[in-house]
Amino acid sequence: MLKCRTVWKKLAPLARSSSTLCRQNVKRTGLNNGRIPTCVPAANMSTGPGGLGGDNLKYTIMVGAACVGSLTYVSNLFSENIVTNGSYFSPPAAPAELAEPAPAGPTEPAPAEPAPAELAESAPAEPAESSPAELAESAPAEPAEHTPAELAESAPAELTESAPAEPAEHTPAELAESAPAEPAESSPAELAESDPAPVVENHLLTVSLFSFAFCLALSCSLSVPLSCACCRCLMHIPAADSTPASLKVPSHSPYLLIGGGTASFAAARSIRARDPGARVLIVTDEPDLPYMRPPLSKELWFSDDPSVTETLRFKQWNGKERSIYFQPPSFYINSEELASAENGGVAVLTGKKVVHMDVRGNKVKLDDDTEISYDKCLIATGGVPRNLQVIERAGEEVMKKTTLFRKIEDFKSLDNVSRNAKSITIIGGGFLGSELACALGRRSTESGLEVIQMFPEKGNMGKVLPEYLSNWTTEKVKREGVKVIAEALVKSVTCKDDKLEIHLKDGRLVKTDHIVAAVGLEPNVDLAKSAGLEVDSDFGGYRVNAELQARSNIWVAGDAACFYDIRLGRRRVEHHDHAVVSGRLAGENMTGASKPYWHQSMFWSDLGPDVGYEAIGIVDSSLPTVGVFAKATAKDTPKAATEKSGTGIRSESETEDTATSPVASVTPLPPVAHKDDYGKGVIFYLRDKVVVGIILWNVFNRMPIARKIIKDGEEHADLNEVAKLFNIHED
Repeated sequence: MLKCRTVWKKLAPLARSSSTLCRQNVKRTGLNNGRIPTCVPAANMSTGPGGLGGDNLKYTIMVGAACVGSLTYVSNLFSENIVTNGSYFSPPAAPAELAEPAPAGPTEPAPAEPAPAELAESAPAEPAESSPAELAESAPAEPAEHTPAELAESAPAELTESAPAEPAEHTPAELAESAPAEPAESSPAELAESDPAPVVENHLLTVSLFSFAFCLALSCSLSVPLSCACCRCLMHIPAADSTPASLKVPSHSPYLLIGGGTASFAAARSIRARDPGARVLIVTDEPDLPYMRPPLSKELWFSDDPSVTETLRFKQWNGKERSIYFQPPSFYINSEELASAENGGVAVLTGKKVVHMDVRGNKVKLDDDTEISYDKCLIATGGVPRNLQVIERAGEEVMKKTTLFRKIEDFKSLDNVSRNAKSITIIGGGFLGSELACALGRRSTESGLEVIQMFPEKGNMGKVLPEYLSNWTTEKVKREGVKVIAEALVKSVTCKDDKLEIHLKDGRLVKTDHIVAAVGLEPNVDLAKSAGLEVDSDFGGYRVNAELQARSNIWVAGDAACFYDIRLGRRRVEHHDHAVVSGRLAGENMTGASKPYWHQSMFWSDLGPDVGYEAIGIVDSSLPTVGVFAKATAKDTPKAATEKSGTGIRSESETEDTATSPVASVTPLPPVAHKDDYGKGVIFYLRDKVVVGIILWNVFNRMPIARKIIKDGEEHADLNEVAKLFNIHED
């Protein structure tokens, strides 16, 4: 007994701390999780796939020996106590003022009567916690104690069976009675003041150590994670965080990409190509993974699949099917795993918006006040669709019946409207407006939907195409089933009898069920003020240098970048191919390439599967133009072009090509059969007699040649000879 007391005096503080921490962890786990998880992967002693490798066998033997030793020691103590006291456990200790060694021989324990003051203090639902000895004093005269064998038998169950909703992790002394409520924590000083019965505490410590040893042995042998509540308490392992993985945000990312569009994805791939172990985090306010936008106004509308709004898969003009997403979810890693990923990776944080940027501190703040620090950052926030002021001032009822087309959800919404409405009016005659007009016009022949397109120009694509080609395009759109209203300036919009009334400045009135405003894009520069970045007053967007740099460790790409073109001067471009090329270049420069932006990006537009064009450089109808045309054949259509190239997103192949010295056709230029027969051809845009822009009308896979012509920047005396380079007269 003297030896036990000596051991106890050394180990009592550890036992009390373990007991207190156990109760704290149980309470904390109960508050966080509502119940104790059966098995939380907090730590795993297994080293092999099966958990029974050589190291585990050593663990099992060592811990098994410790268990046998502990069991032998406990048995000796119990035997000594039985001989001395006639029971497994000693009687409760006397009050503090009478704390003297109990005389030999059995004594009859008397229940402790709490003082009125103590009752008053313990009135709340969570009474003040007492030390194990104090809990033993309040136990009944004949407590029902668990034997070590019973404790050993119940240990495996704790690892495999679900715990109750209100977990109660008890030491053997606490098992003597069921407490009505979880006791509150006592400070270590309070626990140290009370001097409990040494023999009881010695048994408590020994049984606790034995229970822990048993759990450890079972964990090592069976590869069960050592994370049950009792083991966490004894080992001081905190409970696993129950926050869902989707809500966890990395506190730091070496490469932070703001925006989840084409430019960000191209930058991420470029960074990983040059730095295979790079950790890249994309933050986007959209709920979707990075995807391509062109099919939203093109191929998706021509799909025969009734569930296309859910699958977002489409058939290209060449008949091959693909998804609008650049990569499947398996391509990305979870954001919470980004910091620990051995080989790095790309993580996407969806549904989060960056609202503040601290350039000096190299960190950003999200809309939920979470902060993320970075080493290098790319801003690729794209743009937001513009709206007409007359529609914004018309009120909420009109806005509910108006679509600003940009995202996946806009495609889904407009698809649903087109299946239920009787009339849709598209305001805008540019790329997006004309594409949507043709797409909905095709649907109108099947459902009887009335499709109206109005714009202030004289014809479709009036700001891009020369007037004669704009007029031809307008007739093409009309043949698709669209009612075209040219030179239309909207004066006001009202809602009457659940119909929208569009009043034009010339007095005309158009009634419709729904409006699609396709009047351009406003670059998203919301972060400019907090970041102190310059916004270009002429073109809009973040002003960057030829390397797409806004600061020493900040780059901008895509629609939001106003960059310096070493050939054509300062520009801002809003096309898919520019997003690909500028994102790729920004990613390279973020890894130390220091390359200027010299590439002339292209863009394309299809008015259905039969008419399409590709353009490069500055294409502005206000510039002088020279067009060379020829009669088109069956292979001179977007459908035939994609069948040959194998891709529907033509810029994906074009941007990989480099211009070579073209071989001109020796075939003489025959006259065009009819002045209105614009089957295929090349339109040159001139500035100071130098070609600054080229449109290839139903001429495909010739963009590297056009790019080289613009890059050379030479003055050409006869553009008919230059047109021979594109072989437009060959069958």
